Formats: sequence, structure tokens, C-alpha cells
Amino acid sequence: MLLDIDLEPKRDQIASQLSGGNRRKLSVAIALVGGSKFILLDEPTAGMDLTARRKLWDMLKKYKSNRIITLTTHYMDEADILGDRIGIMSSGKMICEGRSLFLKNRFGVGYRLNCVKSSKENNHKVAKFI
Repeated sequence: MLLDIDLEPKRDQIASQLSGGNRRKLSVAIALVGGSKFILLDEPTAGMDLTARRKLWDMLKKYKSNRIITLTTHYMDEADILGDRIGIMSSGKMICEGRSLFLKNRFGVGYRLNCVKSSKENNHKVAKFI
């Protein structure tokens, strides 16, 4: 488990001396090692760099079979990658719930970005993005 979460080099270090991100990784590893069938994770990747987030995602995917993992996150990519079902809350209320593809088809209407340039210099270099 320590290898999966990239904490093997710190195996003899006291948990309170680990960085915040490493403590989060250790907490997830402890929950998984305990064999719990239901695990609740509250923003487990908050404050982690992208590499650490990806490692944790890989570990959760590897060990999620025969478990129910409820995870809160502010990252839609994280919910999309890890979630079998996704619920979206606003103002403390569940506003929609479903599989990722359902939510994307139903609510993913897209966005349009218009940029206005204040200077007329180099107008030929301005590109339109849709």
C-alpha cells in the first residue's frame, strides 16, 4: 500500500511529521488497509499537486472493488474519473445526480468565450475561439 501511494521512502517517519498531502495519502491508505466496506473521503486530494492526485486516483481505482467509496470534491475531473455516480450540490442541497455521461449530456451545454482586445495593435494576431 505504501508503494501504491508513494510513501515507501517515509515508512519510518512519524505521521505528524509528514506534509499535509502525505498525511492525506496516509489516511486514505489506512482506510483501505482496514478492509472497510464503506469509506467516506472528504476532499482527499485538496492541496496536492497533480502528480500526487493522479497517484491517489490510481490507488482508489485499484482498491475500490467490493467497497462503497463516497468522495467529496471540488474537482469535476476527479469526480468524472473516480465516480460511478456523481451528485452535484448547491447551497447544501443535491440538485442533480447520475452517471457522468448522463450529467454531461443533460447539463453539459458548453460555453462561449469572447475576448475583447483594447489595443488595435497587431489585430491580425487575434484568434477567435469557439
